Amino acid sequence: MKFEQSHREVTEGSAYVAGGVNSGYRTGSKPHPLVFTSAHGCELVDVDGNNLIDYVLGMGPMILGHSPQEVIDAAKKQLDISLLVAGQTLIEYEAAKLLTQMVPSAKKVRFASSGSEAVQVAYRVARAATGRWKIIKFEGHYHGWFDNVLVSVAPDISLAGEVLNPNALPGTQGQEMSDNIVVLPWNNAEVIEEQLKTGHIAGIIMEPIMFNTSGVLPLPGYLERVRELATKYGTVLIFDEVITGFRVSEGGAQKVSGVTPDLTILGKALANGFGVAAIVGNEDYMNLIATGKVMHAGTYNTQSVSMAATLATLKILNSQIPYDIINKSGGYLMKELSKEFSSSGIEHEIVGYPGVFNVRFDSKGPTEYRSALKANRERYANFAFALLQKGIRILPRGTWFLSSAHTVRDLDKTLSAVRDVLKSGI
Repeated sequence: MKFEQSHREVTEGSAYVAGGVNSGYRTGSKPHPLVFTSAHGCELVDVDGNNLIDYVLGMGPMILGHSPQEVIDAAKKQLDISLLVAGQTLIEYEAAKLLTQMVPSAKKVRFASSGSEAVQVAYRVARAATGRWKIIKFEGHYHGWFDNVLVSVAPDISLAGEVLNPNALPGTQGQEMSDNIVVLPWNNAEVIEEQLKTGHIAGIIMEPIMFNTSGVLPLPGYLERVRELATKYGTVLIFDEVITGFRVSEGGAQKVSGVTPDLTILGKALANGFGVAAIVGNEDYMNLIATGKVMHAGTYNTQSVSMAATLATLKILNSQIPYDIINKSGGYLMKELSKEFSSSGIEHEIVGYPGVFNVRFDSKGPTEYRSALKANRERYANFAFALLQKGIRILPRGTWFLSSAHTVRDLDKTLSAVRDVLKSGI
């Protein structure tokens, strides 16, 4: 496949759009950013006329596939009713009620426009509730692009300091750094307790499964121990389930693990492609928002069309039908990919769940960010580019997203392409 027209369009678009893209995370993939003309089911069509089977799925949101009819119909219907009312609509209450039935920690809900914004609310709530200011986050965990969260997401190890006492490093030039962010290695409860003993920690934020920079599961008992410690020291436990929410299960990773945080950040698959996120949690903490003691605002929060799409998506997910499909197809794909890699003599590891899993080459068993770096990322990125040239689009970082729109035919075409790439050598 050739991608020359995409290159021309991005180059010409750069005269008007900085860098030719409207998100920094859309750069870096080989051969260059792509320009698409349509997306349906699990297929993308780009300006060069290439048809691509998509496992990126908008970076995760499209759990029902691109343009699912029920969601599109709900959005179209709402277009004739209202767009933005600077007030409430009945659909946002219905969507919130459904969330409280699906997600264990969701006793109360506040909708937002992005996960990055919802994280800011969680920080405020944790500090208001405890009277403390420091927040623990973990190396390699991503919680948005704002200054107080884009810290040690992909740090240079030569600058990162000691394993058990990492330096807090900015993720970009021009970033304001704060002494109120404490960076720790994940999957180590002892270092958390040492910080909690200081009496300065307002909150702990983490991905309950580490998918943003690698695929790392919590060690047995780790989440349970962190829950115990947060309760013991009066610290707010925050799960960032922007990726894992609705992909690991309809109730997120917290439902599967049985560990309930105080607050949860949701997004991505929440609205299947519409710009909706949420912060949910127990009544004591969410009432700080309800009473106005903690300010949460946003002109576009609960925009009517987006909420119609949210409600439609949640109803479909709550039916369990998508999970019946994804569990079967994703499980099959994970198993068959492993067979193909093994047959080609590639040391590998596939970690995760049918709806979202991570593949790494030449490394097994990482428990946190630094050990995950031992994987052969360059080899995997070359593999991803070779697959793209055969019509299969995956993320070069190793994460695969499945949708209920992927069929057996799509999976078999994918595996055929994988075999061809492996035969050619990577």
